[in-house]
Amino acid sequence: MATIQAVLRRKPNAQKHYPVAIRITKDRKATYLFTGQYVDERFWDKKNRKIRKSHPNANRLNHLISQKLTEANDKLLQTETATESFSAGTIKKKLSHKGNLNFFFIAQKHLENLKNRNRHHQYRTELGRMQRLQEFIGKKELHILDLNVALLQRFQAYLLNERKVSKRTVVNYMILYRTIYNLAIAESLVDTKDYPFGKGKIQIKLPEAHKIGLNRQELQLLENEDDLTPGQQRALHVWLTSFYFAGIRVGDVLQLKWSDFQDDRLYYRMNKNSKLVSLKIPEKAKLILNEYSDKRDTKTNLVFPQLQRVNLDDSFAVTSGVQSATRNLNRHLKKIAKKVGIKKNLSMHIARHTFGNLSGDKIPIQMLQKLYRHSSVTTTIRYQANFIRKDADDALEKVIG
Repeated sequence: MATIQAVLRRKPNAQKHYPVAIRITKDRKATYLFTGQYVDERFWDKKNRKIRKSHPNANRLNHLISQKLTEANDKLLQTETATESFSAGTIKKKLSHKGNLNFFFIAQKHLENLKNRNRHHQYRTELGRMQRLQEFIGKKELHILDLNVALLQRFQAYLLNERKVSKRTVVNYMILYRTIYNLAIAESLVDTKDYPFGKGKIQIKLPEAHKIGLNRQELQLLENEDDLTPGQQRALHVWLTSFYFAGIRVGDVLQLKWSDFQDDRLYYRMNKNSKLVSLKIPEKAKLILNEYSDKRDTKTNLVFPQLQRVNLDDSFAVTSGVQSATRNLNRHLKKIAKKVGIKKNLSMHIARHTFGNLSGDKIPIQMLQKLYRHSSVTTTIRYQANFIRKDADDALEKVIG
């Protein structure tokens, strides 16, 4: 016999309010149906399993709880008469409304959170990944308990074999779905026993990245090239500025202002993690800055012109502007690479890899961590491992030579 009761779960939200849930117990196994309501613990009548009258919305909340209990008991009776074998999870799945256990409904909360935090690029990327899953299953509703290992494995195969997506991108898809599932667990919508991720299930392992930077000769080809169109020259200036300041990300380079340069140093705050950065201005970077010093836009105070028509107070407009500018810069860089004879895929991001490649094992890892603005030295070690090859080369030479 199954039992159904209203309970206050022991996982508070950020406001220290606890979720009101319907507990369904069968064969000593319990699962929970979230009502969508949170209350301060002092308003919960544990003995009578309802909201105390002192709560300003006690009547409305108790009516909601009563409705949920009635629905649960009705489904319990239907299930018991229809089959001899059923579980608490079976009842929960029958009870779930389209709004609260629909995986895409929960995902929308995550996406709205990204938008509210001005993470517009991530928002658009992850919105596309949710839409891809909808296309795969052929509907816009997916019960979260149906997002199981079998479905995720089929979807992974679809991405790899039909969509021709890279293994690294497939991992990013799984990380997103895991994040949303964790959100559902935090809100007591699902039980951890149904978790489809982890050992023996969907394991998320980041494949080793293959990072390639320019060598010293290729860098000199770029520095010495003077037969460029104005657009190509501006693109190369942005690329070289990124390299000269230890691989500053393109979004940060394009938003550099003249006020960021003081006393022969660059002071700026990274957009990715809000870290404050201070670096000495290299002589080669000064030569580039001098090219733009007499063309200052007094309204925006930007060093480079790509975002001069963008409202810098609008984070969404800035994100869109950076993406558009980056595509244009990369088009110019590919033409430059062809002109000077560089076979590698020259792009804005390769400026950071080039710094890593040329620094190799010449700079102490702690200093590289500071230059890269990594939060953890472990991240720096993993990143720099792509470019440190001397020990392996020497060992190979000893055996073969």
